[in-house]
This record gives sequence, structure tokens and C-alpha cells, in this order.
Amino acid sequence: MKIKNIFSAVAAAAMLTACVGDLNTIPLNKTDVTSETAYGADEEGYVQGLTKIYFQLVSNNTQDLQVADGGASEFIRAFWSTQEVTADAAKCAWGDAWVNDLNNCTWKGDVLNDAVYAVYVRTLQGITYVNEYLRQTSDANLSTRGCSADVKAKVQQYRAEARFLRAFFYWAAMDTFGQVPFSTEDTQFGGGYNPPQKPATEIFDFVVSELEDLASDASAMPAAQANYPRADKGSVLGLLARVYLNAEVYTGTAKWAEAKAACEKIYSLGYALAPTHAELFRGDNGENPDAKKEILFAASYNAEHTQSYGGTTYLTLSTLSGDDGAVNITGINGGWAGNRVPDHYVQTYFAPTAADFATGEYTVADKRGQYFYIKGRTQSMQDNLNTFLNGWSCIKFNNVPHDMDAVDYAATAATKNFSDIDWPLIRLGEIHLIYAEACMHAGGNASAQIKALADRAGVAAPSTIDEDFLMAERARELMWEGHRRTDLIRYNKWISGYNWTYKGGNFGGQDLPSHFNVFPVPSTELATNLDLQQNPGYAR
Repeated sequence: MKIKNIFSAVAAAAMLTACVGDLNTIPLNKTDVTSETAYGADEEGYVQGLTKIYFQLVSNNTQDLQVADGGASEFIRAFWSTQEVTADAAKCAWGDAWVNDLNNCTWKGDVLNDAVYAVYVRTLQGITYVNEYLRQTSDANLSTRGCSADVKAKVQQYRAEARFLRAFFYWAAMDTFGQVPFSTEDTQFGGGYNPPQKPATEIFDFVVSELEDLASDASAMPAAQANYPRADKGSVLGLLARVYLNAEVYTGTAKWAEAKAACEKIYSLGYALAPTHAELFRGDNGENPDAKKEILFAASYNAEHTQSYGGTTYLTLSTLSGDDGAVNITGINGGWAGNRVPDHYVQTYFAPTAADFATGEYTVADKRGQYFYIKGRTQSMQDNLNTFLNGWSCIKFNNVPHDMDAVDYAATAATKNFSDIDWPLIRLGEIHLIYAEACMHAGGNASAQIKALADRAGVAAPSTIDEDFLMAERARELMWEGHRRTDLIRYNKWISGYNWTYKGGNFGGQDLPSHFNVFPVPSTELATNLDLQQNPGYAR
């Protein structure tokens, strides 16, 4: 059955994908079973059910989606596109109508945009999976099935992880769309019931309540750094800090003291910055203990077991062309000639000098500005947005292990069609920046955190930490990690007050309509569920 509206057949969440081994291995077996047969007295079925929810972050499965390209429908790839391609940090050369709408910020409510649609469906699908999982793992159901005390205890942890993932999906949906259809495990399901939309203020309250509850219960989540790449106590607090950071956008009321407090709790958990920024994005970041020490939550990718055309495979392959010799640069076989960084962004935040686009050489003080590949490129995109060689290629995500160079890895790279790089969804570098922003508003001193980031980047720390510095520092530290649109909205630079390349369809940029702070509810969902309301300003 094709699910045209993902909530009109909410019982489909009972379908589980059989898995191989543990949660670090993404299931490839497409055999489906129902919840009535998947769960029993032993632990295995409950691990498989939780795996299905984690898999929603990286799934290319298009069974319930109206898209032509499964890779483009992956949640992380789609969310990244709505965050970065729409803003100043990235533009894609492919020329598809939906891609150009993101490049130029010219999307419409009555025209389906594949990336926006994928974020909507993947997040709400994930929420539905969690709700069904929580129903199936109730105390009553576990007792009826004869689960032992040991299995029950393990399932309680799995339930906590599922609740965290539901909060993560609700946050992403709220950030993207504002109002969101709302349901929990206690919501009526089946029979064509459609959960009501709730405004961002209510979604925010629910997300915060869930995360605060998980953070306060010492036994709910695994200890920090004890569950990689799955969620743990640090993941909960990291997401909570991020949600509080943007509270004023979501609700109209700032929560700076709460954001600061969440960061301070994280600082007691033993995380540490990786010695170099680059190793956070290399092919062995999930095995390198120095990189893992910084990561609070990650999506796990593996070239053999997680063969996704989204995530870090997308950001590795899409940044070079076949002619660039990607095997000898980024440790992966092939190039898609897609995403680049506009010159405006590079000059504004990294200020390179002596750039020679014939030889590929340039000089930059900040080590985070060393990720660009410019050989054979043209500096500006002014002549043609859709010419791949116009702009700066970014090779931040690099499949070569951190302790090898690309030449030594080339033979292995030639066998790699997918990435081994885990995606750091939440990491300590972000937490330092949240803390600095919270201290700026609520009082406190984040100079040590900012100095630590500056020292790692090889630059001097600023004498004053203000909003302009934080906007620029987040552009440098978190480039291409999926934060940019949200940041510009929070700094009141998204609609007006700051222009970037092709903002509004003009090379020099122009103001956006005020309702563009959120994306439209996809037209396919509106057509099949008349109870849904379109976001203000967009045609239904």
C-alpha cells in the first residue's frame, strides 16, 4: 500500500525491518514483519524495533514517499539541503527545479519541493515509528509476552532512546515547518484518524519536557560516551541546549539561562575537543577515540553496510567531479559535480589570500579554511549558478582516515563507492558556541570555550564576544553541518539585513518574503488531508 498521507495510515508504523546484528549495523534485509509477530519474550525483537527508528535518519527507502530519487529523500541529506543550500554556505549546480528553488529561495506552497517534502515525511514517519514502538513496549505488553526482568530493564533503556529520537524528529520538523501534526503513543491511531497540527510553541514545550525528563532520570539514558553512535545522556543535553538556544524563534520567549545550564551539565560529562578540527570529518571518526570524545550524537555510516546516497556519501561525492580525481583527494571513488561554496561566504568568513585557481593554491590563517579545493575553478558564480566549476569546492568531509594521506589510501579508496564518515549531529564545538551565546545574553564568561576553538583553528581569540562574532564563528566552526538557515533566522539576518549569493534569485541577493521563516507544508499532504492548514503566506 502506498501511504499518500503519512498519518492517514499511521498503523504502518507497526512494520519493522529485520536487522543484522546490533544497532551499529544498518539493516539491509527488506523482509517486513508486523508488530504482532516481531516482539516476543527475548530482547532481539526490541533491538530490531529500535533499529528501525535509528534507520529513519539514513534511510533511502521510498516505499511511502512520492520522490524519484531515494538518495535525495534521505533525512540528513534533505535537512542539510534546506539548511545550507538555501543560505549562504552552499549552492548546488544540478539545475533540477527543486534544487534551483532552494538555491534561490524561491520555493512555493503549491509546488512540491523534494527536499522539503522529504524532511516533512521522514520526521513525521520517525515520530510515528516511535509512537508504535512505545505502545509495543509498554509494561503490560512486556509482561503479557513473558519478558524477564533483565529484558524489561534493557527495553526501558531502548524506550528512552526512542523518546530522544522522537524529540529529535519533532525538533527538526518544528524548526523547518513551525506547526506540526502532533501525536504520541497515547494518541488514537488507525481508522483514518489524523492528529491535529499544533503550533511551534506547543511542540517546543513537548520537546523540552521530554528532554528534561530524560536528562533528570539518572537511569533513563546510557551514560555519556557509553553508547556511541546511539543516543546517551550527552545527546539529550546537547539537543536540549540547541532547542533552548532557538527558543525565542520557536516561541517568542528566549531561554538563555536554560541553554547555559544545559551546556554546563554537558561540561561535567567528560567530553573534549578533538585535537584537530579535520579529524571530526574523516573516514575513521567513528573509531578514532579523539574524534569520538567530541561527538555527543552521530549518524553512523559504513561503506559496506550503510550504502546511502545521502549523508556523508552525498557531501563527499557531490563536492568534486570525476575529472578532479576524487579517489586521490577525498578517499572515495567518483564525483557528482554538485555542491560548492560561494565566494562571498569564503571571503567573508575566511578571507583567503593569494588564491590561484589555476594551481589550486591559496593561503588562509584559519585552519578551518583549508578545506577548499579550487584547482580549475572560477572564483565567482555570477556568470552561471549551475556551472559546477564556478565557486569553491569544499572537501571538509573526507573519507581518508585521519592518520593517513590520500595517496597512501588511494588503493583502498578505489574500492569505496560509499562513505565511512559518521555524521556528527551534535558535538562539543557546537556546545561551546551555544554556551558563548547564552552567556552573552544571560551573563557568564565563555572566553575559555571560545579560546579553545580559536586555538584549535590557529587564530587569536577575540577580545569581545558579540553577536557579529558568533554569527561568523558559527559559519567557520560549523560550516556545512546543517545549522546555517536556523542561525540566520535567530540572528534576524534571514529575511533582511544580510544578503548572500542568489538570495531571492539575484546574484547580489535581496530580501525574502517574511513568511519564509518556515517552509510550506508539502502540497501532497494538504491534498490528501483536508484537516491540515498551510503555513501563512503560502498557497495551498
